Amino acid sequence: MPKVSVCIPTYNRAAFLANAVQSVLNQTYQDFELIICDDGSTDNTAVMVAQWPDARIHYIQQSRNIGRSQNMRSGFDHATGEYFIKFDDDDALTPEFLAKTVAILDQEPKADFVCTNHWIINQKGERIESATRENAAKWGKDKLAAGIIPDLPVQTFQYQSLQVGSTLFRRACLQAVDYMRPDADGCEDFDLLVRLALAGKQGYFLPELLMEYRLHGGQTSLKQDIHFLKAKVFCISSYQFAEPELEKLRVQKLAGTQEVLGLRLIENGQSLAGRQLLQEAARVLGSSRRAQVGLMLSYVPVSWRRWVWGQFRQMRAKDYTEVVRAGGAGAD
Repeated sequence: MPKVSVCIPTYNRAAFLANAVQSVLNQTYQDFELIICDDGSTDNTAVMVAQWPDARIHYIQQSRNIGRSQNMRSGFDHATGEYFIKFDDDDALTPEFLAKTVAILDQEPKADFVCTNHWIINQKGERIESATRENAAKWGKDKLAAGIIPDLPVQTFQYQSLQVGSTLFRRACLQAVDYMRPDADGCEDFDLLVRLALAGKQGYFLPELLMEYRLHGGQTSLKQDIHFLKAKVFCISSYQFAEPELEKLRVQKLAGTQEVLGLRLIENGQSLAGRQLLQEAARVLGSSRRAQVGLMLSYVPVSWRRWVWGQFRQMRAKDYTEVVRAGGAGAD
């Protein structure tokens, strides 16, 4: 039985998958199994996987597209290792990721998982140092000290400073919280970490850049945004924090997410549902200027709404993620 199970869920990304798989095969620590769970890809993923004649590689090919969370769950259910990591098919592990994270879990019995820092890479696989620094600052990784994380609910829910793809877990702790919830599809990584914190699990932070997280392509579609926001509303609604300040923040964050979802629904032509969410959010947040604009736009034709929102987005300053996705940042 292998010590570590590595899971790479994939869907129609054969071009990126080769790099992700090779990053596992290149690990300095070799006691692992690699599970590739394919969510019904229609490209040449199966042909790509067949090129690796390695008995440690297990290929799960879904007969149809069953969704991100269910596909990830299939890989988890197949795992046999004591430790487990899942990362996306367009990302990669640095060669010493497993060696360093396995050593910590072996030496720290109180730690249920160990999370590392990570590089931001562009479509070409180039490491972008400036974006990596901005990412660490945005999510508070630059303020996290090495060792057991003392305020895990705050870090996972308030700051969202940890990332599943750069984290090695004890498989038993994931089994204890039922790993991925189908209703959290699209928001499952955030949900998993928060539920681990609520369950009293212990996380360890290793402030080394041991994983590569790729930013590429354009903006997500309106349909994808709505899917993600609905999942996030489901997740936040399901939590309850013992700490009064964190519970107050949860209520505010839920209202903020409902407001954004309401605006996206109005943009998509779902005016009644959008207005209802904006009204619900206003009971907590008050009536914001963008909510007022959204309500006004809900009474004009959908084509006009989308044109107005398109103009707003063009005027907004781009952050580091948008710059890298657009190809505007080279290796630095």
